[in-house]
Amino acid sequence: MILRRPAPLAMLLVLLLAALAYAPGLRGGFLFDDFVNLDALGATGPIHDWPALARYVTSGDADPTGRPLSLLSFLVDAQDWPASPLPFLRTNLLLHLGNGLLLFALLRTLGRRLDGPGPRTDAVAVLAAGGWLLHPLLVSTTLYAVQREAMLPATFILLGLLAWLRGDRLLAEGRTRAGALWMCAGIGGGTLLATLCKANGLLLPAMALAIDATVLRAAAGAAPRPGARWRVLLLVIPTLAIFALLLSRFSDFWMPIAFRGWSPAQRLLTEPRVLVDYLTLWFVPRSLSTGLYNDGYVVSTSLFHPLSTLPCLLFVLLAPLAAWHWRRRVPALAAAVLFYAAGQLLESTIVPLELYFEHRNYAPALLLFWPLARALAHSPWPRRGKLAVGIAALGLLAFTTFQRTTSWGDPDQLARIWALQNPDSPRAQATLATIESNAGHPAQALARIDRAWRKQPGELQLALNYANIACASGGLSPEVAARIGDTLRQARVGLSLTPEWMANAMDRAESATCPGLGRTQVEAWLAALEANPLAGTPALGIEATAPLHAHLALQDGDPDEALRQLNRALAAWTTPDMATVQASMLARKGYYRQALAHLDYYDSLPKRASRPGGGMPWLHERVLERQGYWPHEFAVLRGKLREEIAKQPPTAP
Repeated sequence: MILRRPAPLAMLLVLLLAALAYAPGLRGGFLFDDFVNLDALGATGPIHDWPALARYVTSGDADPTGRPLSLLSFLVDAQDWPASPLPFLRTNLLLHLGNGLLLFALLRTLGRRLDGPGPRTDAVAVLAAGGWLLHPLLVSTTLYAVQREAMLPATFILLGLLAWLRGDRLLAEGRTRAGALWMCAGIGGGTLLATLCKANGLLLPAMALAIDATVLRAAAGAAPRPGARWRVLLLVIPTLAIFALLLSRFSDFWMPIAFRGWSPAQRLLTEPRVLVDYLTLWFVPRSLSTGLYNDGYVVSTSLFHPLSTLPCLLFVLLAPLAAWHWRRRVPALAAAVLFYAAGQLLESTIVPLELYFEHRNYAPALLLFWPLARALAHSPWPRRGKLAVGIAALGLLAFTTFQRTTSWGDPDQLARIWALQNPDSPRAQATLATIESNAGHPAQALARIDRAWRKQPGELQLALNYANIACASGGLSPEVAARIGDTLRQARVGLSLTPEWMANAMDRAESATCPGLGRTQVEAWLAALEANPLAGTPALGIEATAPLHAHLALQDGDPDEALRQLNRALAAWTTPDMATVQASMLARKGYYRQALAHLDYYDSLPKRASRPGGGMPWLHERVLERQGYWPHEFAVLRGKLREEIAKQPPTAP
């Protein structure tokens, strides 16, 4: 039966080709943000019962929604942490293949609206969906485990668009009630589900509007279209709300963001260059790219610095305007341009995310190959020639993707590639240096970091990694120790890295496991950190620095001073998890009475509580409250502390 349907058979072959192209990458490992996101799987123990599931699913804080559906999807692969990366990557690949199939269905539906049903329409859908599915730029989404959070919204966006199109068709047939239900389910339900995976799911109405105002309008011709009020309610009003949300973030437009190092205005100037880079990578595919480490991307500080800023800004502004102007003449091209622009509204405008990540193209790029495939199909070339061009294009994309996934399957090789591609990325250089050090080449690793550090003396990641490698391979010189202090004093980005690192440095100094690092040096570093202009701000508050003083006090055998410092931290950031962690810090040193006093101090403080409008953190607190989680944890900890106190002589501190 399938042989009578060449399009499904062709799409099946494309799916098989994609699976083969991605196969080498399944040998890869966890990367970058995987470690700080997926560890929620084991944050409160294995997820083996309903209470643990409720705590886990509500634990997200990346968006106001917490991305609960994305978190839920990770349970398919593991219920505890650490875990093996293979199940996560395998599930991502299956999801990518499923999205390719949904895209085929969407493009075939849109093609039939414009050109009517037929083999040519189906061939266009296969070629355009296959081009998206096989594109090497999407490797850094599919083989990056945590970026399932970017893949799942695309799934629900595609399902929502298919439901919307069905509803639109039913309205045209006069089946008003059924059509309205399908449209509401597609846009309302699709937006809700996509947003529960990641906030850019909110863009489904804008993306649907891009299709509705181009392809569906052109397909209808001059005939009146029913359902105008549904389009206004479900597409226009939510799209205007997105623009209003973005406009509301223009406060302090010119003020630098402390934890980013640039202002919203500079981000808005930089993103057009980023978008042009994305599109260049899309239409000129290559086996290598800058990957995950783009923290060295040059920020635009004016319209003429860098010089590409103004041309890219004009292109990004004029392309959607031109697409809108010619939407009736070239509806497929206009749809692709406006769909891409709509898909980048949140992540590539003023929201203060990092500047550049390839995975931001996953959903916006869904339609980009469709106009090209239609142009090929409608060209005057012979049928065999068009078929050969289409097959060659898919084969080239598959081969390029295979080359890239082969690198992704070897994390060490991948680190070398990214360090070469990103000479100004502290993350890329520090990652490769760590690999080189672990492989027994510390001198090479130190030389690599030193070159980057001298170019960026205020970059904390380089300073801290240099210190780690130096300690493990001979020790710190006075010059290097002084440079680290200078970096701690002037750093503007990455200060969240310092508390844990400083605590480890204090332990090394106490145990004398790092030549050249002693008590005097760590005290100097702590003083430098507290002299940082951001000290005392949310970027580096008392809750971060006071526990370091407590750490030193414990090394001096002064539990009362340690308790005083920990109480300062707790007063600045009053949360039950901080209270238990800090009480445990005292207890590990044998100061059980002070640990108990710290818990008592927590009980005396007004508690921080999220408001109902605080999103998922508020709901998470309600879950913990309903479960009696923290009272139980405190009771267990108090019981253990009292048991230990009972064993001590009365004169114990």
